[in-house]
Formats: sequence, C-alpha cells, structure tokens
Amino acid sequence: MTVPIEVVLRLEHQGWESLCRGNGAEVYGQLMTEDAVMVLAHGLVLDRAAVIASLDEAPTWDRYEIADERLVDAGDDGVILVYTGRASRADEPEFHALMSSVYRRLDGGWRLALYQQTVVPGEPG
Repeated sequence: MTVPIEVVLRLEHQGWESLCRGNGAEVYGQLMTEDAVMVLAHGLVLDRAAVIASLDEAPTWDRYEIADERLVDAGDDGVILVYTGRASRADEPEFHALMSSVYRRLDGGWRLALYQQTVVPGEPG
C-alpha cells in the first residue's frame, strides 16, 4: 500500500487535537471502524463503544507531541503508523509511550482499526 505518511499522520493529529479540546468521543466515534479496539498502556482493551464512553468523561490533555513517526505496510487496504508520543496535562507526570495505529481504507477513506500504547521503560505512564 502506498499512501503518503502525511495522510495518516493528519488523522492521528486530529485525534490528539480532539483529546486536547475535549471532543474526543465525537472524533474517535467517526474515525474508528465498528470493530476497532484500543489497547492502552494501563492494561485496558476498549472496544469502540467503550472508547467513546470513556472519552466523554476524560480530562483533556494540555499538549501532545508526535515524533519518530514511520509507516509500515499492512497489505492492500491497511497501513500502520508507529511513533513516539508524549502528552501532558495539569500536574500529572508526562505520558511517554511508543504508539501504533492501524488504519484501514474503507469507503474511500482511512479509519482507525487498532490503537496501541506501550509506556517507555523507566518512565511514568
């Protein structure tokens, strides 16, 4: 699959920006496939409905950063965005993790099928 990294990275930024604005439930509700899941660093696996419900109540992030991004081909209609993410909010320690997002091409657009976080060893998560 040949897709410019900017296409998928734009979707990833839209997701993070929604988490900063507080409308993540709406954005991820539209972005995720019906059978999508998120595998979170603190040990939860959430399906699409649980993600939407949890984001309705989630505190917003103050800032985020995406670095070291790269794409991995996942077949005819898929691509995986892998990157290092950092985010912070209020007085909490910075969240620093390795992240991957699997996107599938559906109905002419890209949709998030799987999102996964792994906390960087030796740092708070």
